[in-house]
Amino acid sequence: MTTLSHDQLRAHALAWIDDWNRRDVSAVLAAYADDALFVSALAQPYTGGTRVQGKDALRRYWLAALADRPDLRFELISAICDVEAQTVVVHYVAQAGGKRTHMCEIMRFESGRQVHGEALHGVPAEEGTP
Repeated sequence: MTTLSHDQLRAHALAWIDDWNRRDVSAVLAAYADDALFVSALAQPYTGGTRVQGKDALRRYWLAALADRPDLRFELISAICDVEAQTVVVHYVAQAGGKRTHMCEIMRFESGRQVHGEALHGVPAEEGTP
C-alpha cells in the first residue's frame, strides 16, 4: 500500500491549484481513483445531487461547471497535510464571475490515489486579503 509523505501531499495540493488554473480537468482527475466520491453543494445544478461518484461523472460535472465559469481562478492560502490520515485540506480563494470566495477542499487518499473529496464553500473574500 502506497503512503504519501507530507511533501507528496503538499505537492498534490500545489499541482491541484495549478491544474485548475490551467483548466486541465484531465490533470485534476489523474490523481483520482476510478470510483472516487466527490461532495459539493455546487454540483447540484449539474448532477441533480451533491455527491458525484466516479471519474467519468466528475469529468462531465467539472467540464460543465467550467463552461459556466470561464474566468475561474484559484489562489492557494494554505495546505494542511495529515500523513497518518492520508488527508490534505487545501484552503484557497476561488474567483469567478467577479466574486471571490473562501473555500476548503478536503482530499483523502488510499494507496496513493484520491478516493474522497469534499468542497466546503465559505464566505466572500475581501479583495487584497487571503
